[in-house]
Amino acid sequence: MLAMLNILGQYRKTNETEQDEGINNPDMYDRSSFKIVYVAPMKALVQEVVKNFSKRLEQYGISVKELSGDSSLTRQQIAETQLLVTTPEKWDVVTRQGEGRAYTQLVKLVIIDEIHLLHDDRGPVLETIVSRVIRQVETNAEPIRLVGLSATLPNYVDVAAFLRVKPEKGLFFFDQSYRPVPLQMQYIGITERSAFKRYQLQNELCYEKVLAQRRLGNQILIFVHSRAETGKTAKTLKDFAIERDELSNFMRDGTASQEILREESASVKNADLKEVIQHGFAIHHAGMTRSDRELVEDLFADGHVGVLVSTATLAWGVNLPAHAVIIKGTQIYDPSKGSWVELSPLDVLQMLGRAGTL
Repeated sequence: MLAMLNILGQYRKTNETEQDEGINNPDMYDRSSFKIVYVAPMKALVQEVVKNFSKRLEQYGISVKELSGDSSLTRQQIAETQLLVTTPEKWDVVTRQGEGRAYTQLVKLVIIDEIHLLHDDRGPVLETIVSRVIRQVETNAEPIRLVGLSATLPNYVDVAAFLRVKPEKGLFFFDQSYRPVPLQMQYIGITERSAFKRYQLQNELCYEKVLAQRRLGNQILIFVHSRAETGKTAKTLKDFAIERDELSNFMRDGTASQEILREESASVKNADLKEVIQHGFAIHHAGMTRSDRELVEDLFADGHVGVLVSTATLAWGVNLPAHAVIIKGTQIYDPSKGSWVELSPLDVLQMLGRAGTL
């Protein structure tokens, strides 16, 4: 946000003064002279960034638009937009095309969220984006500010060097002492060899942990590793609660939340979500419609949903923190290898980072 306001300050019109017009007057800024690009790894995160910055920059008259596979913009719309929020692949395509150069030349700030994905399969795309920015600076001799953000970047000094950052001026590191709530971690190992019994035991342990947190009034995020598993886990937890007559811990009768969830369930398109949402459970994954995903995010953020079962979509920056996070299993199936592989430490840290609300 500070980097964006710095760019705005550079394009303040000189024929008006802050005293006469007010610092937040949109007419004070030459909005046709610059563009800001925010690169986020997932569509869900792109949508949240658009929503967030649209509100925060509205007072400055800054137009914020999504540019992704879900939302295409005409050349006129792009010309009228100051902040473009996009995915790495989409911005890579735009900067490759000759017709995109007309407005890429106006870019003065590029923000790359989750910069640690340089180590991922999508790393080459991010490297290409960074290289094009640096090349543009060298060719035009006009500065472009490049900002990389990450919550899980062990070799931040190396990445800073790649981004041409001056360590004494532009490198900022925040350790766990900056967390508002200390993070406590617990690992539960399961030694059962039978796959079916191991799966049942996982569900039972998951339910016990969820129930303990709900009795304290806390919200819980449960991360699973496939879209189908979100619905299965949510329905299993709901069935456990019904069988053991403990459903009141998840949704009390006669409350405002119960009435809200009953009303909102009528508009839900996903069958798994429709089945569990009235009981205080919800699911979230990239295969759901945008309206369903946004509904779940809003209901969880407002405290109406107590238990949210999600894929890693919510781990990569979507701002839906919970008091407790459960990672159901540390292995994920890799189709390219035809076998189960362990989650990377960065993935685990991303999921754990969703925990910590007061």
